[in-house]
Formats: sequence, structure tokens, C-alpha cells
Amino acid sequence: MPPKPVKADKDGPERKCVLTGGKSDRAALIRLVVSPDGEVLPDVRAKAPGRGAWIGVGRAELRTALDNGKLKAALFRGFRRRDLTIPADLPDQIEQQLERAALDRLGLEARASTLVTGSDRIDNAARSGQVHLLLHAADAGEDGNRKLDQALRMGRDAEGSGLKGLVIAAPRTILSSALGRENVVHIAVIDQGAARRVGEVLARWHGFIGFGSGDRPCESVSQGSIAAAAPAGAAADAADEGLTTVHE
Repeated sequence: MPPKPVKADKDGPERKCVLTGGKSDRAALIRLVVSPDGEVLPDVRAKAPGRGAWIGVGRAELRTALDNGKLKAALFRGFRRRDLTIPADLPDQIEQQLERAALDRLGLEARASTLVTGSDRIDNAARSGQVHLLLHAADAGEDGNRKLDQALRMGRDAEGSGLKGLVIAAPRTILSSALGRENVVHIAVIDQGAARRVGEVLARWHGFIGFGSGDRPCESVSQGSIAAAAPAGAAADAADEGLTTVHE
């Protein structure tokens, strides 16, 4: 059951992508900021102070815009300064932050008891209609996925609809580390608000890296170190340090 695309809320904050000119809710976009020494850095949690520029493109499009100079030109206009340095690994940095934000969100929801793990518990919750979002690890077995997908459809009275869980771009080892639990292969979000929050961060991460439900990715650029990563939020807080306003 994939998360719904993030649409602009009439009453919510909209931002304009500096590359495409398209407008969307900020939850669907990625914020870029400038450090005091002029380096462009990602701020996917949108917490750093000062002026920001927003992008709403995927990794491949960003790489093209970085290579052909379109990104630099757009940021010159957006930040109203020309002494900018754009790191060659900006797409990698964004992917790492998006993945970290998604995994941190899952960890927060686990501590808030808005999700359950374990095939038997998920099956029971799904059949009773309690599951708002069903997630599968990238290396989950097809048989296990199929059984829980069927339970989800039965609980939603949606048999024959094709409704199914969302495959996450992370294997069970990474999900287990994020949730602080052993052998997390499947996750069921049982709170509607939590399902929206998780769905938004997953949609933004998956959208950026071009990952579709059912894909079986190799290890991403950031997954090699996530199992030993800092506690939830620490990486983002560290990345935010030193970022300041851009003076016009």
C-alpha cells in the first residue's frame, strides 16, 4: 500500500522549485541552504536558519542540472549571490539525509507505539482493519509479503483490488537498527496520522532516488553506515550547525 503523493495544501505552505518553477507543498520538496563560507548544503528537515532554495526533482535530474550548470545558475538567482560552492556529491548528501529522515521517523513512531512488527501481530491487525500503512523490507520474501498483503485487503474489504504493502528501499538489518528491534521484516502503521507522516518521508526519499514499490535495491550510498549511525536526529542536528542566513 504505497503512500499517497504529497499534494499542495491550500492552507499549507507552498514553495517553488528553483529548477522547474513548479509549486508544491514543502513536504514534497528538498531545501538547500548556504553555509557561512558559501557552500550549498541540503537541509531536508528544513530546520536550518536563513534563506533557503527548494528543489523538487529526482536524483538523476539533479545530477544533470549540476553537471550542465543549470543548478548553479538557479541558485545564483535564488540566493542572490555568486560566491557559491556546490559540492559534486550533493545528490549523495541529499539521499543520505532523506534516508536518515525516513528511518528516524520510523524510529520515532516505534517509540510512540503507532506501529507494530512481527508477521503474526501484523496479520491480526491487518485482518481487523487497523493497518493504515503496510511496509515491507527490501529483502523481505515474496511469500511473506503476499500473505500480509492479502490480510490487508481482507481487513479493508478490498479483495481483488490489488491493494498491497509498500516495499521500502532498505533491508531488514537497516530497519531493525532504526526501530531498535530484532529482525524487522514487515511494519504495520496503525495510526492514521503516523501513516501520513511516514508516507510523506518515504514518498520524498523514494521519489528522489527513483525507487518504486517492488524494486530490490542494492545497498545505497548511506546504508553502509546506518547500522552504526548516531541516534535519531543527531545527524540532522549536526548538519544544521554552522548554517546561517544569506545576506542580500
